[in-house]
Amino acid sequence: MVEMSAMDDVLALVAKRSGLARTWLGLVLAIDVRTNPIMKPLSECRLYAFVDTAYLRGRSPGGVARQLCDGGADLIQLRAKTSSPEEVRRMAEAILPITRNTGVGLVINDYLWIAEELAADFCHLGQEDFFGAGHTQISELFTPHSALRIGLSTHSPDQAKRALAAGAHYLAIGPVFATGTKPGVKPVTLDYVRWAAENVKIPWFAIGGINLENLNEVLASGARRICVVSAILNSEDIAGTCRKFKKMIGDQ
Repeated sequence: MVEMSAMDDVLALVAKRSGLARTWLGLVLAIDVRTNPIMKPLSECRLYAFVDTAYLRGRSPGGVARQLCDGGADLIQLRAKTSSPEEVRRMAEAILPITRNTGVGLVINDYLWIAEELAADFCHLGQEDFFGAGHTQISELFTPHSALRIGLSTHSPDQAKRALAAGAHYLAIGPVFATGTKPGVKPVTLDYVRWAAENVKIPWFAIGGINLENLNEVLASGARRICVVSAILNSEDIAGTCRKFKKMIGDQ
């Protein structure tokens, strides 16, 4: 495992001597050095957890990420809505070696350039970040040789169809229930989950207000992959709560 600080030094030195942009060098070297060869296929990922700075309560991002990995999370998204880009980058640098060592996929929320520069596994974008910015195809976001994959949030069948046509690698379906993560946003209800189960053929994750009490309803509606934020991060035993979710989700 190459330490992130050491890799940054290498990239800076080579960029200086070659005249190439540091970001492009990162992309070239990512396949050889920073890829995540032991991450399970996206289709087999079941529990999508979060390091959300709104729920850290004084805990370190790396420490929370380690507990999520210990509990069996398949994907971890770094979401830091009130942090500066440089703060997000530093948090991602701390989390990435942890996820790499455990075969867990790292998702960077919003910051495509950080996800590319650090060779994260995924970047997650909202409707406004992608379609609102004038994009229509995922391929517009990066070079054809990039290994980065893109997930898109969707809140209706029409948005899901548009995201599928754009070439998203996975969809987030929600918010299923009312959630403090998206205050004021009307829940899409289990009807949208049922629609997704019938119509979405790529990996998709139900998200929004899902907890251990209502999880069986979501699974009974056809969901096989779940995103969980507050129900895990508000727990005193993050790893143990992850294990409970994984046990209930199973290999359906």
